[in-house]
Amino acid sequence: MRNRFEKQLEQVHNELIEMGNLVEKSIQMAITVFLKKDEQLAQEAIDFDREINRQERKVEGLCMRLLLEQQPVAKDLRMLYAALKMIADMERIGDYAQDIAESVLQTPSDLYISDLPLTAQMAMETVLMVTRSVEAFVQSNLEMAKSILAQDDALDAQYEEMKQLLVQKIKEHPEHGMEAVEMLIVARHLERIGDHAVNIAEWVIYSITGRHAGKRELEEEQLSPGL
Repeated sequence: MRNRFEKQLEQVHNELIEMGNLVEKSIQMAITVFLKKDEQLAQEAIDFDREINRQERKVEGLCMRLLLEQQPVAKDLRMLYAALKMIADMERIGDYAQDIAESVLQTPSDLYISDLPLTAQMAMETVLMVTRSVEAFVQSNLEMAKSILAQDDALDAQYEEMKQLLVQKIKEHPEHGMEAVEMLIVARHLERIGDHAVNIAEWVIYSITGRHAGKRELEEEQLSPGL
């Protein structure tokens, strides 16, 4: 009986990895669309969100089946509960990627100017955060999960830098104000994706320790002596 349960848990892990891969791809597609102003790829990126939604339902179904049929306790129960929370965050990440792709269709082509390299940096940071948060769950790696918190601080700093750069760009090229606003919205979406990656990491920590704490509380604990 336990062997069957462990195989089903492994399937949940595998499907979570697949959902993580889909989310990573959606972010990469969205930022490529934005930086290259590719309207055809934009529609593909928008439609791709359906794949993420389908995978969410698949993982949710697996978790609910295990909860109802196996009635797990202790750590196994925490793991399944955390998985359900994680897929909700991953689904929201997919929504933000879709919003980024849609922004390309909303900005007139004649207003599009050169990209800011920081946008691509932020995108790479968010992809890495999502990847590592899912890996931490599958590997039950507490330290990896906690490292996501520091990555989010770096992403927040990049977002603040991006805001300052865009304000300066508007001052220098007011005729491109509309595009600057769209870029700021994209940067905000990337920053929010980072927040959801942190949520995932927090649920990973819960699945391992049995305690759910917010980012600031966890950071304070890491800085406190004796922890």
